[in-house]
Amino acid sequence: MLHTAHREGAAVAQRSGGRVLVDCLLAHGVDTIFCVPGESYLTVLDALHDVQDRIRIIVGRHEASVGQMAEAYGKLTGKPGICFVTRGPGSCHASIAVHTAHHDATPLILFIGQVGRDQLGRDAFQEMDYHGLFDHTAKWVTEIADPNRIPELISRAFHTAVNGKPGPVVVSIPEDMQNQLCAPATPAHYKLAGAAPSTESLEQLQSLVEAAERPILVLGGSGWSAESVADIRSFAEVFGLPVATGFRRQDLFDNSHPNYVGDLGIAPDKKLIELVGSSDLLLVVGERLGDATSASYTTFQIPRPAQTLIHVHPGAEELGALYEADLLINATAREFSSAVARLVPRGGIDRGTWVTGGRAAYEHFSVPPTSGHPRIDVARIIKELSDRLPSNAVISNGAGLYTAFVHRFYQFRDYGSQLAPTTGAMGYGLPAAIAAKVVYPDRPAVCFAGDGCFMMASQELATAVMFNLNLIVVVIDNSSYGSIRHHQEKYFPGRVVATDLVSPDFVALAEAYGAYAERVEATEDFAAAFERAANSGRPALLTFRQDITEVVPTKPKLAEPAAPEIVA
Repeated sequence: MLHTAHREGAAVAQRSGGRVLVDCLLAHGVDTIFCVPGESYLTVLDALHDVQDRIRIIVGRHEASVGQMAEAYGKLTGKPGICFVTRGPGSCHASIAVHTAHHDATPLILFIGQVGRDQLGRDAFQEMDYHGLFDHTAKWVTEIADPNRIPELISRAFHTAVNGKPGPVVVSIPEDMQNQLCAPATPAHYKLAGAAPSTESLEQLQSLVEAAERPILVLGGSGWSAESVADIRSFAEVFGLPVATGFRRQDLFDNSHPNYVGDLGIAPDKKLIELVGSSDLLLVVGERLGDATSASYTTFQIPRPAQTLIHVHPGAEELGALYEADLLINATAREFSSAVARLVPRGGIDRGTWVTGGRAAYEHFSVPPTSGHPRIDVARIIKELSDRLPSNAVISNGAGLYTAFVHRFYQFRDYGSQLAPTTGAMGYGLPAAIAAKVVYPDRPAVCFAGDGCFMMASQELATAVMFNLNLIVVVIDNSSYGSIRHHQEKYFPGRVVATDLVSPDFVALAEAYGAYAERVEATEDFAAAFERAANSGRPALLTFRQDITEVVPTKPKLAEPAAPEIVA
């Protein structure tokens, strides 16, 4: 039987563990949670019933999706995204979001119902060892055995998620612990403890930057804000630095700015790779320089890059982990950007040719090439959307070669306008767009998805309809898992297998959910269809066919990976 000591008329000195947990969420400023309900945390759900005026509950249709919604919320706000799922299958489904938050350095707290404490270790119904499941991907995993320790452990969860290199925390809440009465004190709101660059490191950094002839600034990672993005822009302008961004971090610098030279992601411009290769100093802020940003660790030599390297990162464990650097600075993006924005050059800096050359290459690369398939030109459609949408529109996507069009032809101008997983998680785009409309209801939110990617989260259209979130989904349909098919055709010509798809009628599917929907037959028809979708006042879906031979904008389609080994 559930205890109800928190209900009106009952003793106020003691509360259920579930109520204490919800009170702690309120104390830490939580205003939104994402969940799929489960019997393993019924007492928490009951406590949430009483605070619906202060905590908005977004109920999704699949745990993978609500986890990604929470992760996207963390990206957009810098606050931990909060997700509740049930034990066993629910936790496994949500593990993809923990994986995404780990790689994207996103603050996230995943609460998982657990079997009762008296059943632990008996392989009870849906019991799982969450330490074993999440030990590699979560910053911290804990199971609350004593309800009196809820404030202590929840406070630690918030501080762990946001400080240092941000990331995911997993909290297991046994069912009977939630029901137990207790009377702990409510904690204070968590606090940020941002590492800042020292005076000595800033002096050394300025000397190295001013001595370089061909420096380049590379931005990435998490923990940024609109203010820190403005600060780093000012620094780049004053010191004459061309700026590149890491994989799926394009909104860290205005892509229309004359100092922006492109992104080091999937299918980057060869001219940008040449620019980086000819640079004599790399100032890397927030970015790990992982495999996606470094073209499988080929753009920058390991362990010692050819260029002088200054590496700035909020996580001390990342500094020196992959690359030997001339200067390591343990600092958050916000603290570092604020500090360098105050630096004053000690001499005239003229890098006009260096910056304008990189910018000219980027502008050339961003022009849609002439398509051999005039009915639907994906590059032109995305470029027209980039020109049409306001700078604060939020663009989301999951994984697939269709994303190369988005990254290349959409210009991200405002911070917080790009939501995309560096993990390459399929099914991310629609849940992320839902989170964007929850956080910023007045900003346009557009999700790009391939047909395979969309079908991994298509049920969340029902969530968008339920909460009246007027996002727009653009489904690029080539009836294939296009990325895998591309690699098959590259390495095993004429032997395509297991990558063809037969999808439903996307228009009929969207309409069945209650969304607005249209099928676009030609490039010139897209703008009017998008306008109708935007004015529908409902969640909307637009879809068009893409020729399977045009799955990427140009050839070669991807950085050259090693051919797979054939074992006899």
